[in-house]
Amino acid sequence: MIQSKTIGRWLALGLIAGVTAVTAAPASAQSTLDTVKKRGKILCGVSPVAPGFSYADDKGVRRGFDVDICRAVSAAIFADPDKVEYVPLNTNVRFQAVQSGEVDILSRQNTWSFSRDASLGLDFGPVVFYDGQGLMAPAKLNVKSASELADAAICLLPGTTTLQNLEDYFRPKNIKYESVVFENSDEWRNAFFNGRCDAITTDRSDLASVRAIANDPSQYVVLPETISKEPLAPTIRQNDPNWRDILNWSIYTLIGAEEKGVTQANVDEYLKSEDPEIQRMLGVNGDFGKMLGLDNKWGYNIIKSLGNYGEVFDRNLGPKTRLGLTRGPNELWTKGGLLYAPPFR
Repeated sequence: MIQSKTIGRWLALGLIAGVTAVTAAPASAQSTLDTVKKRGKILCGVSPVAPGFSYADDKGVRRGFDVDICRAVSAAIFADPDKVEYVPLNTNVRFQAVQSGEVDILSRQNTWSFSRDASLGLDFGPVVFYDGQGLMAPAKLNVKSASELADAAICLLPGTTTLQNLEDYFRPKNIKYESVVFENSDEWRNAFFNGRCDAITTDRSDLASVRAIANDPSQYVVLPETISKEPLAPTIRQNDPNWRDILNWSIYTLIGAEEKGVTQANVDEYLKSEDPEIQRMLGVNGDFGKMLGLDNKWGYNIIKSLGNYGEVFDRNLGPKTRLGLTRGPNELWTKGGLLYAPPFR
């Protein structure tokens, strides 16, 4: 058995569960799209540091998979992917930032769950990454499975569903452990790297991000168990169906483009395509842009700026990146995955 440790600061259980109810802000007479256009940029809530998903490069430019979701919406609205201001948000304040209007979109590895959907006054966009909660331990502990974590100190973040998932997984197995909550991701990661936690738990994609920034990633092992379903989706305020449609169809454009073989490199050639659906996606025919309050070339502008979903995945998370993730369930439905775009018709 691993010796238990008492660490850090305990937070209120409501924050740990990540479903604290937030009173929705009154609906504004001005739509989010009007506000964004008048402001000249999108306010996008992101993780402070999550390699592959949201991080500042050596020039201070924000990059990552979650960042590219907001850049796609910016390209759709402004024909420019960089009309975005990024607002780093910790887990325990991220949903409040959406409700208060501090951000227009929260693109931050957010799990779409029943309680969040039904009680927080939020709308979720399409799932952009199918994930699941996992655990990571130092290799020197020689832990091969989550079942070997009896009496371990397992460290986690507030404002998430991870504690409930741990309870749901370990209680039926009669495995006792100590959950220790840290207020922000920096404290949480540092506690783990400094040996103050026997294990940490979060979504498996986030574990890959944490491991990627370790001084020696080989010293840490992601355990094989996936203990929950975590469909990650961007989040917006309720009661603005046009803004929801813009978010949804910006994401579906990325997925639909990959389905049709349209890439950042060949999108201009596809303007000549005889495929009616591609014509509508790229604004050659139809008034799909006008239905959203956008230019009819909004879909073309997304693909020209960012490429398709596969290109976004590969440059941020794929096998040639530090995270080295494979597509898995985030493959197209035509290749055995779960990604599927509704038809452009």
